[in-house]
Formats: sequence, structure tokens, C-alpha cells
Amino acid sequence: MIRDARVLQDDFLPREVVHRHEEMNRLSAALEPVVDGGRPEDALLVGPSGAGKTCLARYAVSELEREVADLETQYVDCWQHSSRFRILYRILEGVAPTYDVHRSTPRDELLQRLEAVDAPYVVVLDEADQIADPDVLRELYGIPHVSTICIANRERDVVGPLDERLRSRLQSSVQVQFDTYSDEALVAILADRVEWGLADGAVSADQLGTIADAAAGNARNAISILRTAARAAAHDDAATIREPHLDGAIPEARAQVRRKSVEKLTPHQRAVFEVLVDAGPLSPKELYAQYQSAVEQPRTKRTVRSYLGKLEQYNLVTASGRGPSRVYSAAHTDVPRSV
Repeated sequence: MIRDARVLQDDFLPREVVHRHEEMNRLSAALEPVVDGGRPEDALLVGPSGAGKTCLARYAVSELEREVADLETQYVDCWQHSSRFRILYRILEGVAPTYDVHRSTPRDELLQRLEAVDAPYVVVLDEADQIADPDVLRELYGIPHVSTICIANRERDVVGPLDERLRSRLQSSVQVQFDTYSDEALVAILADRVEWGLADGAVSADQLGTIADAAAGNARNAISILRTAARAAAHDDAATIREPHLDGAIPEARAQVRRKSVEKLTPHQRAVFEVLVDAGPLSPKELYAQYQSAVEQPRTKRTVRSYLGKLEQYNLVTASGRGPSRVYSAAHTDVPRSV
């Protein structure tokens, strides 16, 4: 039944980005100057998880590569590569040999190598709110042929830690706001994946509607449910996805998404989350006190607040109340613990 499993993966780049035409036009217009030899504008894409920000950025860049022969591009997951060195290393890796680059390599040398690149370079900085040292943005902005597309859930999480000058530079970039998908949009996204990835008639329109409703506006969740249901049907050697496959796929796919989100957490984010799993609900003061006891070299209260915002965005944590009455709880406890 599964004709092309690649199409069912979250990071598969579709042939067309559907239901994001306005956002696509805005980002394409920002990048367009490079076609005529100019410098693309920097861009900031913000919106909830699963709203298509990463997919659209990668698609826009891939389309641009078709038009500009000497264009260089690179994608950096700043949650996985959050330090200044790791980000610069990944960016340099896209355009030059890095076999002789080590953590002891002076930062100025890394920047000089990037400055020596003789081509326009568009860098996608996904999860930009996870950048540990914002000075890396200042350094990238200082390289004339490097343009950035920053992606984050909330603008304030990116600009908050920046000084006034850097904040002004980022806020002056082209901003593209994403909202959650409608059920209609999710059905269209899923239908495209079904056409290329599954056999004819493998899933009904009503079942796609059920998946869209369960995904609650999140394309990543919708694709995960479809993939899980298709695998269950294939395991049963069924020609179509049946209701039991779908009924089981919805909670299983949600659990898979949660596990992936938890696995991405940094050690300190993981510590905050596990405190809430073990002892929540907690007030910010109670949470910070227990977090301090659980780790060496605890981060600041402001940093922990940013962690909580990120955990909320990925549906790992819930918050209730306001001001002194605000408390945080782990949204789910069926996740693997750190070793």
C-alpha cells in the first residue's frame, strides 16, 4: 500500500506548498533581489509549531536555487546546534571544507572563511530562539553576501535577549506571520502526500478529515497520524487504512511527536520538564528552586522562563493562572526519562 515512504516523512519537501500562498509570496519577494545580482533581504518567520514555517522556507530556497546558478544555501537547526561555534561550523560546512576546523579554531578564522565565499549565501536558522549566543547573528549580519531566514515560534523569544541595535536589525527584516492550519488546509496537505505516497484508494476523504480534526491545525501531527496509520495497515497486509488502524494511529502518533520533542530538549530544558513531571503543578518560584537543586550551574530565571515558553509551544507543558497564581504542569508524563 505504501508506494513511497519518503513522502510520509515530516521533512519531505512537497512539489508545491499549499494554503500558504500569501506567506510564500512575501518570503519570495524578500529573496527575489538575488536573481538580479542583489542581496536578498533577511527574513523572520514566526508562528506555532506545525504551521509550515520550515517547509515553506526550505521550499522557497530550493525554488531560488533553480533560478540562481551560483547561489549557496544551508539549513541549520539551532536547537540541535545552539552554540556559536556549532552554528558557524554548520554554516561553513555548507560552502567549504571543515576537516581542519575544531572547537579550538579561532572564531575570527571561521568568519574569515565565510567572508571569503564568493557567492550569495542564504542561511535558514530554524528554531532561532534557541541560539545560545545572539552575537552570532551580529556576526552573520556583518557579512555582506550572507542573508538569513530566522524561524521561531514567537518573535519575542528571538528578539528579547538581543541588544537594542541587534533587535532593531532583526525587526527590520521581512516578517512573515503563520497561523495554525485550518482543517481544510490540512486535508489538502494530506491529499498531496497520499497521491504520491500511497496506493490509489488507500485512504478515504472522510478519514483525511478525521486526521485533520485530530491534528488540531498542526501539519506535523497530521502527517505523523497518516504515516502511523499507513504503517499499521501495511503491517496487516491491508489494501486500505481501516478504522481500527486510524483509531490506534491517533494516540500513537501523538505519543511519537511528544517523544521526538522531548528528545530534542537540551539538558537544562529536560531538567525543567522532568521537575514538572515529578512534582508539578508548580509555581515559577517552586519550579526554579527544584530545578536549581537538580542541576549543576543552573541557568537564570529569565532563561528558565524562555524554556517554559518553548515547552508550551511544543505541548509538553501547560500553564494556568496569572501573576502570582500562575502554575505550570507537565502536559504528559508518558515520555522517556533522561539517563
